[in-house]
Amino acid sequence: MHRNLNYIILFIIVAILVVSGIIFLVAYNRILKPNTVTGNEEFLYFRIPTGSDYSDVLNILVSERIIKDTASFNWVALKKNYANHVKPGKYRISRSMNNNEIVNMLRSGRQEPVRLIINSTRTLEKLASVVSNQIEADSTEIIKLMRDRQYLKGLNLTTETATGIIIPNTYEFYWNTDADKFIRRMKVEYENFWNESRTRKAEQIGLTPMEVITLASIVDEETLMKDEEPKIAGVYMNRLNKPMRLQACPTIKYVTGDWTMTRVLDKYLYVDSPYNTYRHDGLPPGPITIPSISSIDAVLNYEHHDYLFFAAKEDFSGYHNFAKTLAQHNRNADLYQKALDQRKIMK
Repeated sequence: MHRNLNYIILFIIVAILVVSGIIFLVAYNRILKPNTVTGNEEFLYFRIPTGSDYSDVLNILVSERIIKDTASFNWVALKKNYANHVKPGKYRISRSMNNNEIVNMLRSGRQEPVRLIINSTRTLEKLASVVSNQIEADSTEIIKLMRDRQYLKGLNLTTETATGIIIPNTYEFYWNTDADKFIRRMKVEYENFWNESRTRKAEQIGLTPMEVITLASIVDEETLMKDEEPKIAGVYMNRLNKPMRLQACPTIKYVTGDWTMTRVLDKYLYVDSPYNTYRHDGLPPGPITIPSISSIDAVLNYEHHDYLFFAAKEDFSGYHNFAKTLAQHNRNADLYQKALDQRKIMK
């Protein structure tokens, strides 16, 4: 009797252990077993667009073959009520992550920041394209807001000065940043860029920060040689202080929209535009490009000299010949024009 009872108890214990083992194995496979596919890489990234729901997330994970077992992921997501906590963003999936780790990351919105790289750029359209290729902000919406006078008024900007707040650099953004948040962040970065030192230098040379950027946008287009920028900035500062019209060729390229122009023909000098520095005194209403930091600092620290003119060197080195008189400048310009003729560059 006692022996039979012992067998029964032993059988029950074994049965419990077996059932527990099965339950543990099922739970392990669903929760703790690695369920990601990263190929030969240690990790990969995937993006959840703004407005996505749980089915969208699941479709992304399946279509991009990021998870191995959809059913087990779905079970964990259901248990953790992830469907009501979907957050957009760029997420990093590491090798050997399990369902619990994946869902916890997505549910909490623990996304990876994006290193947004902005270089000096000629047009708003190009800027918008560069930005929208790196974060979720729509390029069309960026352009729309940067041309919306009412919107810009709230940021103390105008359509002429809007691009002046874009300082080329590398910034950390969350991927799901929209156009409005991008522009407002750039305004903050612009204000931080104009620290006490730069603001004081701008005051000392008699320019506002936006006027410095406007002049820098011209200097940036005049030379590819960074070591020459302060000297060219000095020429323009001398003209401003004369006063004398800037007569800056890059402003003609901006007015015509032809940045490939090598020869600035006389017919272009009469185009009626407030950006035409051959027809109007002083600086243009705003920047003609998004200038580099080096050209901004070149204006703030411009070289003090007596030059009023410069012309590209005839050796096509990228440097310029500088002159104090118009007669000397005409000789320098003639040398360059002849070099263009020899190379049959007519435009």
